[in-house]
Amino acid sequence: MKKSILIFIAVFTMITSSKAQDGFEQAILGSTKDAGNLIQAYFNPGMEGLINSMNSGWYHTAKVHKKFGFDITIGINASFIPSDKETFNIQNALGAGSSITSTSTSAATFAGPDTPTTFTVTRTIDVGGANQQVTANFELPGGIIGDLPLKAVPAPAVQVGLGLPYKFEVMARFFPETKFGDDGAKVSMYGIGLKKEITSWFGPLDKLPLHVSLLAAYSNLDVNYGFGNETTGSLEVRNGIGEFGLSAFSFQAIASLNFPFINIFGGLGYNSGNADLRMSGTFIGSFTSLGGEQKVALTPPSLKFNSSSFNTTIGARVSLGFFKIFGSYSLQEYNTVNAGIAFSFR
Repeated sequence: MKKSILIFIAVFTMITSSKAQDGFEQAILGSTKDAGNLIQAYFNPGMEGLINSMNSGWYHTAKVHKKFGFDITIGINASFIPSDKETFNIQNALGAGSSITSTSTSAATFAGPDTPTTFTVTRTIDVGGANQQVTANFELPGGIIGDLPLKAVPAPAVQVGLGLPYKFEVMARFFPETKFGDDGAKVSMYGIGLKKEITSWFGPLDKLPLHVSLLAAYSNLDVNYGFGNETTGSLEVRNGIGEFGLSAFSFQAIASLNFPFINIFGGLGYNSGNADLRMSGTFIGSFTSLGGEQKVALTPPSLKFNSSSFNTTIGARVSLGFFKIFGSYSLQEYNTVNAGIAFSFR
């Protein structure tokens, strides 16, 4: 699988094939457990950053639309990668007795510097009824931090909000299944949110320009990529398929001071999400032994990623009639900036 496709996943089609480096899949040369540990450590910051980005930007006011009022919002969320997430400690990731070793003590993560790291695989396999030690070398590619705007993982969002009776507002995000390039890559995304204004629960507050609401939102992203038949280093792949899925959840208590030209908004809440990465197909490793080259069928790991944290958001919106410009900043596991425009009616 090309690293460019994983870049494509992380930035949701905003960065293309500027870094078409092969490599991370070669970790499969190690045992399934060790390969999973290494790939997990490599991709964790990118996946966690994407979950944080997907959970952001759901609101720019606590005030809900009037019945059947609506808005169309176009925005971008970008979660900053903490500096301590740009590399990982190899020993901590692989543990003692791993089939994968390196003379380096640390390696770049997917969201780190573009510095590859060399690893050695040492395994014992059955050759003609006798156990034999075999070895192979591979390079784990460096990261893409230099290609990420502001060193942050972005996620664009086009969102529609619709006012409902009883001070409710429903919001939807949708990106239809779309194919990219000539490698069978396709991506789809949807999200749904519900906002309930509760200003009236606080008595005289509903006479002020202050609005208070509760919001819950869910997002889902799916990416599939057929990477066909290819040989990278000591790894041969036949009919390879990569599948990536992400689900993100956000729960927020939000408030805003709405004036004719500007409003200030903020929120407190909790974000969580999970992602999984699966690879299928035929994977064959070429190893060196005393008896010559040995071909071994390999089993790729299935990986799961999780992220959750409380968050605090502060932002502002400028209103020019039905046209709005907004921006916000969220303090959370991966601090996130959000900016965009909206066309709002009623």
